[in-house]
Amino acid sequence: MEHDNRSAADGMRGILAPVARFDRWLHAVLLVLLVVCAARYVDRHGWAPETAAVLAGAAALAGVASLRPLLPRRGAWPTVWVVGVVVLWMALTLAAPSFAWCAVPLAFAVLRVIPFGAAVAVVVVMTAVVSIAWSRIDDGIDPTVIVGPAGIAIATVIAYRALERESAERQRLLDELTEAQHELADAERRSGALAERTRLSREIHDSVGQQLSSINLLLQAAEQDWGDRPDSAREHVRTAAATAREGLDEVRRVVRDLAPAALEGGGADALADALERLIADASATGAGPALAFHRHGDARTVPAPIAVALLRSARGAVANAVEHAHARRVVVSLTYQPDEVRLDVRDDGVGFETSSAVGRGGDHGEPEKRGDRGHGLRGLRERAAELGGRADIESAPGEGTTVSVSFPLSDAPTSSTGDADGTERT
Repeated sequence: MEHDNRSAADGMRGILAPVARFDRWLHAVLLVLLVVCAARYVDRHGWAPETAAVLAGAAALAGVASLRPLLPRRGAWPTVWVVGVVVLWMALTLAAPSFAWCAVPLAFAVLRVIPFGAAVAVVVVMTAVVSIAWSRIDDGIDPTVIVGPAGIAIATVIAYRALERESAERQRLLDELTEAQHELADAERRSGALAERTRLSREIHDSVGQQLSSINLLLQAAEQDWGDRPDSAREHVRTAAATAREGLDEVRRVVRDLAPAALEGGGADALADALERLIADASATGAGPALAFHRHGDARTVPAPIAVALLRSARGAVANAVEHAHARRVVVSLTYQPDEVRLDVRDDGVGFETSSAVGRGGDHGEPEKRGDRGHGLRGLRERAAELGGRADIESAPGEGTTVSVSFPLSDAPTSSTGDADGTERT
């Protein structure tokens, strides 16, 4: 298993995971048992000649056992340590059977540092030594002396083997979870990159793209007036140059994800003023449909992201109506309500089938065309949905088109300035 390989790479090849706290408890239990067993031996045998050897052996076992955290975990050192402590313990146990109790923490330590097969062999030898040592102090053969240690050893090995397998399974699940989290993070990054590409594509279409369309119309009008009305032609060129400069600024702001220049400064009237300037710029060519702007309700301060979405939605809808709808009149309405703000763009143009055009992302009057204009109506809905609003398109062939975009508003201070009565601006 991967867990086993990782443990072996760390030099810890036993069937128990390396847990520092467990190591400390094993060592403490072993030292306590050595002290108690040594005290019992002295109490029973006094300071006989062999007492010094037993105490020295107990001290040596304690010292060797204490060396394990200091020894390298790789190579043959774990095996050397196991052999050393087991041999010392066996000599002590055969000399003083009370030291047999030290087999419990030592067996755990053996299970910690050597492979399973070798650990089982060592535990079997230790069990046999315990049985022999206890048999020496009993008259006759006591089955419990044999069955008891053997049963404890078997239960210990089986229990720890089960714990090792459970630990390995848990580690496998953790590895799978970690891998899944990495894959999810990668997917989120890819999704974020795709969303950003979509946003930039949509914003460029609805801002710079529409300004380029306006520049094209202005230059066409200038070309028509160049011979007969040079002053009007120059005015068209100046307006086109100004629009080009605004488009350049807009590109920079889109890349930085900032609000359009028309909305800078904020305030309750910022959105309405920006929409009014949009209508004025679109009417500057003198060609195309008549454009009008209405504002209804008390002006309110609209959060910047919503104001940006409304302005760009208006720009895209107006450009579609001017270029494709063959309308005679286009009316833009901004309505403030207690709990929402709504933008409506209505035209009396040729209309289209919304079921097919919106599904394919087409624009007013050209549902069959795709490509550069694919973000039009679909972009309106995506932008509104991202900010918790909604966009609706109502149209039918020969009956014009109405685009409505609305956003909920939280409680915000209202202002009665401006055309609260809905005065028309043309």
